[in-house]
Order: sequence, then C-alpha cells, then structure tokens
Amino acid sequence: MSDSEWGESAHDRDADSPTSERLQKVMAAAGVASRRVSEQLIVAGRVSVNGVVVRELGARIEPETDELAVDGVVVQLDPSRRYVMLNKPTGVVSTMKDENGRPDLRRFTEGFEERLYNVGRLDAETSGLLLLTNDGALAHVLAHPSFGVEKTYIAKVRGTVTAPVLRRLKEGVELDDGPIAADKARLLGEASRDHSMVELTLHSGRNRIVRRMLAEVGHPVVELVRRQFGPLHLGTLPVGATRELSRVERGALLTLARDARASRTDTAGEPR
Repeated sequence: MSDSEWGESAHDRDADSPTSERLQKVMAAAGVASRRVSEQLIVAGRVSVNGVVVRELGARIEPETDELAVDGVVVQLDPSRRYVMLNKPTGVVSTMKDENGRPDLRRFTEGFEERLYNVGRLDAETSGLLLLTNDGALAHVLAHPSFGVEKTYIAKVRGTVTAPVLRRLKEGVELDDGPIAADKARLLGEASRDHSMVELTLHSGRNRIVRRMLAEVGHPVVELVRRQFGPLHLGTLPVGATRELSRVERGALLTLARDARASRTDTAGEPR
C-alpha cells in the first residue's frame, strides 16, 4: 500500500468515527507545530501513523489508540500521562509505602495529581536517576530485563582500579545468580591508592548488580549514583529534586519503548 493509499483509506475508514480527528489538528494539540506547519510536515513525508508514512492532508487519526511519529520520534498524545525525573537521595527506599517505616518515595509524588509509580528500583544506599510515571506500558518496557534498557552508574570504590580490572568487568564475572558483563567500563580521573571512580554501563536489572560486580573484582563500592537511564540523563538536577521530562525526553522514551517492543517481536519471529 502506498503512502497516499494509506492516507485515503484512513480518511474513508475514520470519517464517521466520533473519536477520530484530523491528523494536523492532533499534531498541533500535541505541541508538535502549528496546523499549517504540521500540514507541511505531512506533505513532506515526515509523519507516520502506526509505522506507516502519511502524506494525505485529509487523513484522520484515533488519538487514544494510534501511534503518531514525526521524523521517527513518537509523539505523546495522551495528556493524562505524566513523566517525572527524580534524583533519589540515599537513605530512601524505592517504594511508595515502606512497611518498615523507612523514608520512601511518597514525599516526592504527593505534589502531583496523578498517582505516580517508580520505574524499577535503586537500593536505599544508591542515589541518582529514578523515573516516576503513571504510564504502565512504558514502565513495563523500561523495567523488564528482556528489553535490555541501558543504565549508567558512577561508583566510588575502594582501591586502585587498573586496566585489567576494567577488562574483566567487560568480559564478564561469575556471580551467585549467573554471569554478568558490563556493556562499558571506564575509569574517571586518576585513581589513587585508596579510591577510584568507575563508570559502568549495563542493561541488567538484577538486584544490587553494580555493587556485586565491583565487589567480585575486589573493589567494594563506597558511593554509587545512577547518572543515566535509557535516553535520560540526570544532568544538574539536585539530589532530592524532581522535574517533569521535556517533550524531547518524552519522545525519546516513547520511541525507545516502541523500538524495544518491535525488536523483541522480530527476534521472536512474529509479524510486527
């Protein structure tokens, strides 16, 4: 089916639907661009719906069920979805209500009307980037180990980390629950006799995995912070602070989720 054929059939199919809207109107409402500029993007072939390029200005879209992308980047259409970055302090457990009375995440979510949940966990003594959202489908992709979303940590460890140690981390170490290898491992700055700063990137979501890996190679962690989660970077967000994700960051997350689902479907040998 050609691009124009898709647009014409979508127009005919959805014309009588009470929930469908013109594509350029939806794009403008989502903050992509004005209606006029949105029309230019459509005609230029830069807009797709459910993975198919649309060039027909009469095309309509179901905002609640269709996936819209511009230049390959997914656009958030559901305004009820909230995405918040937290720089979690140490001493806080990654749960919304701790049965043992320890400091939890409620203090960081009570200011939002939506009921937010954390995506994955950081142990109590690890600080850094934690995503809070009410988008369950996105949270599943980001947190489930089968999708392999990368996380980057900076660890202050005991002792002098050498090149052979970094190589061993990348080649893999054997832990009680199986082997594990870092996707990337590098030394930050000059190592001293007492401490070193190591940056590790990996896609495993196993419990306390960074601490266990570094302990296995003889360099126990003193301090640990997660700086990156998928396409999100902690940046200069202060410890204990939150901020809503930008439109660009939301697009990057939604696109990552789309691509991860498509990749797993392809790997399983099922039609996309």
